Amino acid sequence: MKNTFFYAIALTVFCLPSLQAQTLNQTDDGFRGIWYHIGKLDNEYVHKYSGGLGTYPSNHNPFAVYSPEVNKTFFCYGGASKAAKPSLLHEIAFYDHQTGLVSKPTIVLDKATDDAHDNPVLNIDAQGYIWVFSTSHGVERPSYLHRSRKPYDISAFDKIEATFIKNGQETAFNNFSYLQSYYQKGNGFFHLMTHYERGILKYGAKKPRRTIGFITSLDGLKWSAIKNIGTIQEGHYQTSGQWKNKIGTSFNMHPDTEKGAGLDYRTNLYYVETADFGKTWQNAAEETVQLPLATPQNAALVKDYQSLGLNVYINDVAHTSKGYPVILYVTSKGPDPGPAQGPHTWQVAAWNGKAWDIATVALSDHNYDMGSLYIENTNRWKIIGPVEAGPQPYGTGGEVGVWVSNNQGKTWKKQPSLTQNSVYNHSYVRRPAHVHPDFYAFWADGHARQPSESSLYFANQKGEVFRLPRQMTTEMAKPERVLVAPSRKF
Repeated sequence: MKNTFFYAIALTVFCLPSLQAQTLNQTDDGFRGIWYHIGKLDNEYVHKYSGGLGTYPSNHNPFAVYSPEVNKTFFCYGGASKAAKPSLLHEIAFYDHQTGLVSKPTIVLDKATDDAHDNPVLNIDAQGYIWVFSTSHGVERPSYLHRSRKPYDISAFDKIEATFIKNGQETAFNNFSYLQSYYQKGNGFFHLMTHYERGILKYGAKKPRRTIGFITSLDGLKWSAIKNIGTIQEGHYQTSGQWKNKIGTSFNMHPDTEKGAGLDYRTNLYYVETADFGKTWQNAAEETVQLPLATPQNAALVKDYQSLGLNVYINDVAHTSKGYPVILYVTSKGPDPGPAQGPHTWQVAAWNGKAWDIATVALSDHNYDMGSLYIENTNRWKIIGPVEAGPQPYGTGGEVGVWVSNNQGKTWKKQPSLTQNSVYNHSYVRRPAHVHPDFYAFWADGHARQPSESSLYFANQKGEVFRLPRQMTTEMAKPERVLVAPSRKF
């Protein structure tokens, strides 16, 4: 009887409805990023990862899009409400390249959580309407789609009641995680995503909890069925990039927990691509692969890191002028922060037309140190990210460093840092889609051990760094320059 009573209490607690997200369409008075943590630890590192994560994670893309039609870069981020316990706000603003001013942000949605995994993604369709895709971390909370009421205008957004095909029927499209959004004129939206649901695949195999796939839509209202890309063991995280009409995705795998590893021991490096909006898929050698990939050893494997006992954290995917994929990622000996499971090695895997060339770039001090890869011309490649130790060493992020290769990624040289003597660690440096030299990299800062305020920054291609104003009294304002261009070529 006693056990039945406590079971009933527990069932009641866990079945209580969560707080409801609200579409706000309110103008904010400044830029405040969300602070987030996960994975409580009983040591000096406090959390598995934490900090100012307004542009987290690497599996969300894009956070910013340059629009040549209006000469503006539109950007979104995970903002923080002014409550004692901040709520995650999905906010959008723009940088006007003609005036050098930034707009006040619009709060599109209060997500009713503080989980930075729910951070937004944006894109712009052929008519200039701006879409904000509000993700979810698993199935505990719904996802949302919003579209601007006017083209290239962030003043108001309407919630879109979208549908997708599930089991042959139209169903509300209201749950997606780790979203990467691409738009092609004439084809519409192509989204890479994770869907969290267990099930039985063909031939009786179990579908992993973190199944990666893709979904398409011509208009953003009606979406296709989700088609799976990978169902290997306990699932995957994927990060992707686009070159012309080609979309390529790189992913790792979570080893089967029954074999003693699981989520935190993500390993191996894979790559597949499609040039026909998902109708067919190939590896980098343009050999056709059949999806979903279901075994660790397959034609998409770039490198077997499981046999080396190494974790793999994928940062970015870019493409050369020939359309060859280049993958930026970090490897380590395990999931825990601190030096014991280092080194945390930044590596680049580049397809040369015949094979994958893998080069070491630098060492940092955390698994979740995330940066972006820029292919500036045939020979000159650049990485911008928190490679260097910050004021909270062995915490998420650090000082933002720059590394350049002038020989197609074979060797790399350190350049002047973009941040120096910071109070907080900087993290998750993002490359905008259709990137403009004036708004070249976008990121946030925050204390890597304890809750703190978080500011948002951007850098131009010359290496000048600007902080977005935390308080604004006018509709448009000048960002604060915090670092002038370095004396050497950035």
